[in-house]
Amino acid sequence: MLKGAEGLGNYPELRNRIIFTLLMLAVYRIGVQIPTPGIDAQALASFFSRAQGTLFGMFDMFSGGALRKFSIFALGIMPYISASIILQLLQVAVPQLEELKKEGEEGRKKMSQYTRYGTVGLSVLQGLGIAIGLESMVAPGGLPVVAHPGWAFRLLTALTLMSGTVFLMWLGEQITERGVGNGISLIIFAGIVARMPSAIIDTFRLMKTGEINAALLLILLILMIAVVAFICFMEKAHRRIPIHYARRVIGRKVYGGQSTHLPLKVNTAGVIPPIFASSIIMFPATIANFIRVPWMQSVAQALRPGSLIYESIYVALIIFFCYFYTAIIINPTDIAENLQKNGGYIPGIRPGKKTAEFIDNILSRITLIGAIYVSFVCVLPSVLISKFNVPFYFGGTALLIVVGVAMDTLGQIESYLITRNYEGLIQGARLKGR
Repeated sequence: MLKGAEGLGNYPELRNRIIFTLLMLAVYRIGVQIPTPGIDAQALASFFSRAQGTLFGMFDMFSGGALRKFSIFALGIMPYISASIILQLLQVAVPQLEELKKEGEEGRKKMSQYTRYGTVGLSVLQGLGIAIGLESMVAPGGLPVVAHPGWAFRLLTALTLMSGTVFLMWLGEQITERGVGNGISLIIFAGIVARMPSAIIDTFRLMKTGEINAALLLILLILMIAVVAFICFMEKAHRRIPIHYARRVIGRKVYGGQSTHLPLKVNTAGVIPPIFASSIIMFPATIANFIRVPWMQSVAQALRPGSLIYESIYVALIIFFCYFYTAIIINPTDIAENLQKNGGYIPGIRPGKKTAEFIDNILSRITLIGAIYVSFVCVLPSVLISKFNVPFYFGGTALLIVVGVAMDTLGQIESYLITRNYEGLIQGARLKGR
């Protein structure tokens, strides 16, 4: 891909798409610097300095530091993601939504519309909740975060944060339509990667002060490269189930008689399980910032990152949500029915119920492998920090997102070139597994 990148300037359409994507991401990063009115920035920064390991720290990571600065993009794109996940979960319980999903393009447009409405509603609720919470926050020095609390501040904050989230949602859709890659994913990607310069500077500062030596830094660099390579391998890994189609004669035409395969990804659930697991396990630590109750403080201390209890519960929740989310987005019964309708079958397996059971068994086994892989990547940073005092600045979830989005974007660029007969541009540089 790097070899072909030298010639990208010869193809104006792709070049313009890449430039448009970069400009939209620059607009997002500029908006992160615009503060929300009525907030004492220094007092808020002091509060966030003790909020690491809570939901605030995790949301600040996904917002690209916007929550720490409490900018107009403080909520980031998380309400949109939450609304999308809620609608996916509701499809299991609401038959009308399940039918809407099967209506093709029109159904997808309706679902997108419902997601937008849900995003606005969640943004308003979260904005009001954050505004009310900020009014009770006090910096370690006793300085209040909000100078003039009241309903005027609450409504202004809720409206500002909701507008910022809606603008980011629009920005992501524009990138998806007129740029390169998935816009929503690229916005999260840009927010996480924006921390890289400060992380590199902090690492060299620690090396100068003697807290880490050059040998340890080299080992850390090799480990990070190995982990990234492992993530790339696992994200492309999938199990291919052979599918044969029976030959059918309709009129003078012959249909079927061909062989293909059904690819099942090892990590079907993506980064959703660690996000859910982190949200649940960090909840006590978040509440402990507001409720100074001894037993709550003890629970928060026991569930600090790096402790055996925290890591055990974290891994168990990741495995649970891997199975739970995979069961929602992949229905073996529907796959078996579609195969049967189109004259397809798995060699040696009866069509219908037996096919569904066969796919479900394979899915259960590869989901376990995927869950173990996700758990390993997410737990590794905490182990390195707590046991070996290694400054591993990017958490496992963030690393999964960054690598996954980068691979998806490169894959879309490759597909774009291939569809326009530019095979020669990327000769010998195709992504493995494509």
